[in-house]
Amino acid sequence: MRIFIRAWRQKNAEAEGKMVTYALDGVSEHMSFLEMLDVLNEQLTFEGEDPIAFDSDCREGICGMCGIVINGLAHGPEVTTTCQLHMRSFKDGDHIDIEPWRAKAFPVIKDLVVDRGAFDRIIQAGGYISAPTGSAPEANAAPVAKHDADDAFSAATCIACGACVAACPNGSAMLFTAAKVTHLGLLPQGQPERDSRVINMVAQHDAEGFGGCTNIGECTASCPKGIPLSTIARLNRDLLGALSRGEA
Repeated sequence: MRIFIRAWRQKNAEAEGKMVTYALDGVSEHMSFLEMLDVLNEQLTFEGEDPIAFDSDCREGICGMCGIVINGLAHGPEVTTTCQLHMRSFKDGDHIDIEPWRAKAFPVIKDLVVDRGAFDRIIQAGGYISAPTGSAPEANAAPVAKHDADDAFSAATCIACGACVAACPNGSAMLFTAAKVTHLGLLPQGQPERDSRVINMVAQHDAEGFGGCTNIGECTASCPKGIPLSTIARLNRDLLGALSRGEA
């Protein structure tokens, strides 16, 4: 099929960007979205133009590197990662707009590539445990309630792709931060730093320039791993509890 791609082009972080339209023929419905961009970049290179820069790594929906706003939606029309979106979701003659994540805390580096180092710094602020774990313990050595284990595993599936930030009208990263706080805070190994973790990570979130959460819910609607909005409620309870205990 023939499609028309209108892509954000920006030479570097200091340059002004603009949307540029390209026509691409012979697109198979079986291609992933990133494979389609690969083909477009081959065409651009053959024509002597600079290929479109975009992030990717595993291309299996695991690493969280890929991240593009497609027709106004984080990762596109399906609730999945960009690398797992296929061209069967589009039709012949479609015009497709592709843009980078738009957030103050995610400055554009080039074209569709943004700096998501803010996520790394939030994790560095408290996403760790000090308890020596040694080798893997026997499964029943540290009993954990079933609902806590389920919630911890659910939160741990966050791949830090940034879709929650791109989808949120406030540019908030509270779903990401809550997931990282929750999956450690529900397990016995995470208890020594539980209070300091939530305080420090939320403080770093705000210092990075992310917006505040107003429970709109676009974050969880776009999350490819389905992290629930209740994770943010758990974060808020942990934060209030930590502050009341004088951990600030």
